[in-house]
Amino acid sequence: MKNIYYSLLLLLGFVNSVYAQNYTLTGQIKDQNGEPIPFTSVYVKNTTIGTSANIDGIYKLALAKGTYTITFRNVGYKSIDKVLTILGNHTQNVVLAPESYTLNNVTISANAEDPAYAIIRQAIRNRKKHLDEVKEFSCDVYIKGVQKLVGAPKKFFGKDIQRTLDLDTNRRGIIYQSESRSIYNCRRPDHIHEEMIASKVAGRNNAFSFNKASDLEINFYNNIMLENVLSSRGFVSPIADRAMFYYRYKLLGVTMDNGVMINKIEVIPRRKHDPVFRGIIYIADDSWRIQGTDLYLTKNTGINLIDTLNISQQFIKVQDAYMPSNINFTFNGNVMGFKFEGYYLGVYSNYNLNPQFPENYFKGEILKIGETVNDKDSVYWTSTRPIPLTLEEKRNYTRKDSIEKRKESKYYLDSVERANNNITASKLLLTHYTFNNRYAQRSLKLDPILRSLFYNTVEGFGFSYGVTYTKEFENARRYIIRPEVRYGFANKILTGNISSSYIYDPVKRADVGLSFGSGIYDLNPFGTMTMLSNSLNSLLFGKNFPKFYQKQFINGRTSRLLARGLQGTVSLEYANNRNLVNHTLYSFKKDNEFTSNNPFSPLVETPLFPNYQALTAYARLSYSIKQEYITRPDGIFYQESKYPRIDLAYRKGIKNVFGSDADYDLVTLELTKERISTGLWGYFSFLVGTGKFLNNNTVYYPDSKHFRGNNSLTSLPDLRKFSFLDFYQYSTDRHYVEAHLEYNFAGLITNKIPLLRNIKLEEVIGGSYLNQPNKKNYKEFYFGLQRLIFRATYGFAYDGNKKVQQGFRISYGF
Repeated sequence: MKNIYYSLLLLLGFVNSVYAQNYTLTGQIKDQNGEPIPFTSVYVKNTTIGTSANIDGIYKLALAKGTYTITFRNVGYKSIDKVLTILGNHTQNVVLAPESYTLNNVTISANAEDPAYAIIRQAIRNRKKHLDEVKEFSCDVYIKGVQKLVGAPKKFFGKDIQRTLDLDTNRRGIIYQSESRSIYNCRRPDHIHEEMIASKVAGRNNAFSFNKASDLEINFYNNIMLENVLSSRGFVSPIADRAMFYYRYKLLGVTMDNGVMINKIEVIPRRKHDPVFRGIIYIADDSWRIQGTDLYLTKNTGINLIDTLNISQQFIKVQDAYMPSNINFTFNGNVMGFKFEGYYLGVYSNYNLNPQFPENYFKGEILKIGETVNDKDSVYWTSTRPIPLTLEEKRNYTRKDSIEKRKESKYYLDSVERANNNITASKLLLTHYTFNNRYAQRSLKLDPILRSLFYNTVEGFGFSYGVTYTKEFENARRYIIRPEVRYGFANKILTGNISSSYIYDPVKRADVGLSFGSGIYDLNPFGTMTMLSNSLNSLLFGKNFPKFYQKQFINGRTSRLLARGLQGTVSLEYANNRNLVNHTLYSFKKDNEFTSNNPFSPLVETPLFPNYQALTAYARLSYSIKQEYITRPDGIFYQESKYPRIDLAYRKGIKNVFGSDADYDLVTLELTKERISTGLWGYFSFLVGTGKFLNNNTVYYPDSKHFRGNNSLTSLPDLRKFSFLDFYQYSTDRHYVEAHLEYNFAGLITNKIPLLRNIKLEEVIGGSYLNQPNKKNYKEFYFGLQRLIFRATYGFAYDGNKKVQQGFRISYGF
């Protein structure tokens, strides 16, 4: 009886599968000249079930048995409806005729305003209504990305480009190809949650694609778009509130589409170098909705890295609204002789405008990538991929996946590991040498020798050398151990320490650490300058800015994510601190300007503090407001929050425990945020901090509150850094207030100057403020230019209303 029951269940399941079986509708879409029309929308009429053609105009749509009206739509062409009866796999080729946009019924008088302006004004008036029309929705998204080189130099830094990037003999080929499928959920204005359910990257079987639906979402109903994406400024929509100031418009014609009159309007920049689009926008009469876009950004607008970006959108009607059916970003560029082009295409289907999200559904996780997303085989992708692969893309998958399989072989991995583990002079001296053991999942990294050498007036010539040992475990857990030794030939002091950390829960950003030993450290724990910079300053220019002390210590710490956006850290350290003095005044410059190792008595070597012991407890809470993050199998990756970060810290010197001399309590509070967009005007960053020693019975100089000063012409960029404040003079053991503000105009002015425009310089202005008992109302102001990692500024420093210093400052680095 049981066997009969199971047999009936299997039979019913088979019958149901046959009844619900999907067949494949395929074909190619061409124009009247026989040329393929890429990225055409193919949808079942009056539904959101559909797909898009690929770059060769070939499409594929899975349908169950039945009769359907299939709509073929592409911007600039007459849409076609085909009634098809699906009884099995079916081929339907389609020819689309160019849409006939006429001006027959439009009256344009001499010297009169173009009719496009009246249409645009209506679109602007209705902009916000359409922006807020759909409060929330969910849909399926398929994203495909292809980037290819179409030209490259033969060699780059001595490496054969064809072999390195696996290109053809003309140095052309696909360098990145991926696709993904996701469920995308959105609640206006800024809540999203995406779950990636499948991902494929050519030649990387264990990788996650870079595809993210929110990155493709571009809404021309917003005034400004793509802020801090392609440039530091945003770009003005053709229907922004102030669009008339940036654009001219020309009505190219009107046509009827399913009973709706569509206006084809050319958008023309009023000024060549404004951050604006150019191209075509399609707007419906009466509703004044955007029906499609074919808009461009060019390098004249200030975009970085690429020369041209085309944004093409097509929409379908969903209930009473219009939602994107596909969005296509096509780009090209030339960077240092590497000519590239490519596209990212998003296909949206199965819209639900009434999704009924659960309470607290949007809790900061903007993208979730499951553990099995890249486990889908070729059968899965063949059956679910909505856009057929081109012949070139098929070959690329086949070639790179086969190469990847060979690379996964034991023989290949062993050979690569042997090659990478070879010791060379350049690795030992200039970069670093790493020995890997992939079977044991461990590595040993040796510091480069030349970067470990230094010179300063306390230690003389010396070296500081370390090695880093890493052991990996499952789920991205790992521990790291780093021993380090330091020796100065002038003071003949050898120090050594070991630091270790164990990341036991990457998802919670949880780790523990232990370090102990001795070392030579800067009196300002924020650091004054790098060892290389100080060595050059001392030897070439006879200036010794950094001051040092010796510390023997043991330190234990732990950190963990306590809640969304809230990171907690605690540590306990016991240290024996010793004062140091200069042991050499050698310099290539005969008339040097060396000072003592005591910043408060530059001409005489007097002890800055007695030798003392300190037991110090430290606790910190760091909270990023509305922190968003991406969850992947290998951990949580936090995104830059749109809101400020709050840091609350407490440091206590514990008296009379293990002979500790320190006796103080310091509380600090900081509020900071970088790159706050101001639209076309650029962005600004700020930091405001305050603190107070609640108890300062015994505070030796190393335990004071220090600030990031600068005494040299060059430095590393840092929002917290003062441009002219002495490195050491104004550390405090009482109370303080500091503030830093910087504004980047992102080329607002230089983009209008022909000689500077092509360099893409960005204008910066800023200021800093410090108030503490020994430095009241100290202020700095500066202005300058920057490009990528380089910056040059000129500034002024004031004590109260008295100007005390001015000059140039140059910074470099990330």
